[in-house]
Amino acid sequence: MANPASSAKNQRAGSTQKPASKSKEAVTKPAPKRTATKLVKAAARGKMTSAQPETKKFAADHFFNRELSWLDFNSRVLTLAGSASVPLLERVKFLSIFSSNLDEFYMVRVAGVLEQIRTRTRESAADGHTPEEVLESITKHVRELTAQQSRILTKELIPALGEKGIEVVPRNKLTAADVKFLKKYFFKQVYPVLTPMAVDPAHPFPHLPNKCLALCVLLLNRAVGGNARKPLYAFVEVPSVLPRFVPLKGVRGRSRFILLGDVIALHLPQIFAGSEILSSFTMRVTRDSDLEIDEDEVQDLLKSIEAELRQRQWGNVVRLEISSEAPEHAVTYLREMLEIEKRDVVSITGPLSLADYMALTKLPGHAALRYPPFKPHQRPVWRRSKDMFELIRSGDQLVHHPYESFAPVMDFIDQAASDPQVLAIKMTLYRTSPESPIMRSLIRAANNGKQVVALVELKARFDEANNIQWARQLEREGVHVVYGMVGLKTHCKACLVVRREDKDKQLRRYCHLATGNYNPTTAALYTDLGLFTANPDICEDVSNLFNMLTGFSAHQDWLRIVPAPKELHKRLVAMIAREEATARRGGKARIVCKMNSLVDPEIIEALYRASQAGVKIDLVVRGICCLRPGVPGVSENIRVMSVVGRFLEHTRIFYFEHKDLAEVWLSSGDWMQRNFFSRIEVMFPVEDEGLRKRLVKEVLEVVLADTANSWDLKPDGTWKRRSPAAGAKPVDCQAVLMELENCMER
Repeated sequence: MANPASSAKNQRAGSTQKPASKSKEAVTKPAPKRTATKLVKAAARGKMTSAQPETKKFAADHFFNRELSWLDFNSRVLTLAGSASVPLLERVKFLSIFSSNLDEFYMVRVAGVLEQIRTRTRESAADGHTPEEVLESITKHVRELTAQQSRILTKELIPALGEKGIEVVPRNKLTAADVKFLKKYFFKQVYPVLTPMAVDPAHPFPHLPNKCLALCVLLLNRAVGGNARKPLYAFVEVPSVLPRFVPLKGVRGRSRFILLGDVIALHLPQIFAGSEILSSFTMRVTRDSDLEIDEDEVQDLLKSIEAELRQRQWGNVVRLEISSEAPEHAVTYLREMLEIEKRDVVSITGPLSLADYMALTKLPGHAALRYPPFKPHQRPVWRRSKDMFELIRSGDQLVHHPYESFAPVMDFIDQAASDPQVLAIKMTLYRTSPESPIMRSLIRAANNGKQVVALVELKARFDEANNIQWARQLEREGVHVVYGMVGLKTHCKACLVVRREDKDKQLRRYCHLATGNYNPTTAALYTDLGLFTANPDICEDVSNLFNMLTGFSAHQDWLRIVPAPKELHKRLVAMIAREEATARRGGKARIVCKMNSLVDPEIIEALYRASQAGVKIDLVVRGICCLRPGVPGVSENIRVMSVVGRFLEHTRIFYFEHKDLAEVWLSSGDWMQRNFFSRIEVMFPVEDEGLRKRLVKEVLEVVLADTANSWDLKPDGTWKRRSPAAGAKPVDCQAVLMELENCMER
């Protein structure tokens, strides 16, 4: 089996930052201080939040920092935006994804680091870095990445788009006809929804919502008391209810746009009539947006989360993005008003809020600027079958998205909703689409008199509002809705159907377990695996899992599945130790695992010990990896690769080979402390020999052979992008799997 690589920066540490200074000026509503995280609270009480023991035996320099490793992942995404081998509009998409990823990173992870600094909390981290050191490294790396992002957009993508007939017109390139058209557009479509906000003795500094793009305007107004030549500040939000790209008239075959912020800037004299406009620039604040709920104390979780969502816009500012055109005194003023440090300011050359550029990728036409179209297929076994339950009874079935259609998953629930022999449907819902056919099937099943239970995870980050809406609608339609267990996030993906069979009138259970969400939209973009089975032991386990989630069952004796938080971590440590022991006895031992993140120190140390015993270990880790591979005497038998391509790699597959036995497991959870100790997860076995071989041959071996979308992690923390051997063609694992499914359909 093989390995990959990327270009990113090495992990670095820095010096301590001084605490933020406080502004003395008023704001419209004070942003409440972010309360300490549960880990902080638990540390203050002198106890841990989980049962994870402190067993680290390897030195701190054997571990990479989690936050910096994530930035390296986002750097790999940005590399695709700058890659000439990627179709042009797909490059714009990756640029937008990079920006959106960075927003979430600041709203959650950087906010947490700042909270540790503010509360002087010292959480034990395997890499040994202090929060101040981590923050300094983040600041330095982010400035490098955002400069690279701006260069890619302004120097590469915008000119290339213009050559292909998609023009983003700057203000200084507008024609007279453009100016005339925009004046009419502004007063009819934009001006009515604007709210200019001045700052003077009668108007305190305004609240700037999270991720809101705004114009900061410096002006003179002699009608205001005080020094007539002292600049006043005013702000105009760029309304998110309007399109960011305003279409301009153009010649046939060309699409011309101007940014909405530029349209507003053109008409500032009309907005602030009677004032002299000195200058203006764009800015954008990012706020702490992590929900802080003490579930032990709330009476109604749904209402508490709704209240927290309303507070999200009032979180502490963790980043100020500001145009490089802003004068220094304006930057100083904004820092004082927003109560942030210099380190929290990111100066950007060019447009801000580049996540909005995703709109350009949705323009009709331009097929040559996109990846070749791909339609997920259904394997013949699904097309031939008219009865899904009969098919699943005949043997376990596997689906691999997005290469295979998500239709079998929707059909499974849809058929269960209509089948008069089905008595009950139970499923977990972590993230789903706003217009979900699965939800409609559940509602129809409830209307048909079946017992329907939906466990809706209200704490699915940034999907809370969507899940609350679905929870209320499902309840109105007679579905039994539950919200999981106190203190734990339900992240497993499971659906159980209970059916009374025709022949013997006995109850039989069918289930679907998956690595990804019940979301048909993301199923076309994320690589995930799902298993359908009528295996009595697995179905018994899934039935007990739902009893645990909906009641007070403390089930212990699991037959096949391995759940978190109580079992998964210790089972994986034991499985790795088993391979270590096999290798020490001279037996054959092998580990190949594919996941999104590898963070947990105890798991990493178990892998180090296995490597020292001679176990050959291949790890495919898309995002965060805190394990340092290739260290002589410690991890020289471990290789780590990352695949970042057209589809988001999301599958979690664990392959363990010892002596002549091979096990293949799928899982909903990554190897992180949160998945092991703070979430309900499920690892489940693939017991059918044919399906095990398929996963090894058609997934693991194909991914490990990739030389087109892959990076290798080096011992010094850098990621090196893979390239094919001299004279060989690049191997694109995702293209190989797409072609495989094309062949299967034929």
